[in-house]
Amino acid sequence: MDLFQALILSFVEGVTEFLPISSTGHLIFASKILNISQTEFVKSFEIIIQLGAILSIVFLYFRTLINIKIWPKIIVAFLPSAFVGFFFYKFIKDTLIGNSLITVIALLLGGIAFIAIELWHKRKFQTEGNIEKITLKNAFVIGIFQSVSVIPGVSRAGATILGGLLLGLNRKTAAQFSFILAVPTMFSATSLDIFETKLNFSQNELFMLVIGFTASFLFAMLSVKLFIKYLANHNFVTFGIYRIVIALIFWLIYLR
Repeated sequence: MDLFQALILSFVEGVTEFLPISSTGHLIFASKILNISQTEFVKSFEIIIQLGAILSIVFLYFRTLINIKIWPKIIVAFLPSAFVGFFFYKFIKDTLIGNSLITVIALLLGGIAFIAIELWHKRKFQTEGNIEKITLKNAFVIGIFQSVSVIPGVSRAGATILGGLLLGLNRKTAAQFSFILAVPTMFSATSLDIFETKLNFSQNELFMLVIGFTASFLFAMLSVKLFIKYLANHNFVTFGIYRIVIALIFWLIYLR
């Protein structure tokens, strides 16, 4: 992987991490298009640059994060993913990450789910847009949804947002809770990968990690701002359609 390819992957990660379209799936697709082999470094690169995207949430939602009232909910929601990530780390990295067929299927099914749930959701009562009002029970349920996102193509943001919508949260609150929950979740995933690999990379690879980290931070910050603005007047049906279309295109080009 060269520097140009690293920048493209960082752009893809930053833009898609907090959108319900699967950043992991798009990274796999981008790697296929750019003919990047799924080496141990590339897999680690794709995980570690997520930290840059996560730090954009710390920057944008710092006041929310220092509100101690929301942290019991965040911790409870984080527990299912912590369990799955810790006990199934090797299976996730060696078997799931990089699997194009699983990614396409997950993207397709997720797209259908978004359209169906949006049609159901608009007829249901929605709570106020306040993360503090999310109960511990509902936070745990959202956390269970998030744990399913270890499957590439599911989308961590997509899974948590769908969970929030099913529980009656409005779109903005579901998205913002997804953003906040990403901080401990992805920080832990990145830390675990760093611990496992011990950053045993060449100087050039470490340089690409720094560049990727910085680029994903900047692109993610812009993506989150535009996403929240979009949700003010739109629903998630467009994302559902996009997921279906991108899954079918990838299947027709690479998997037939």
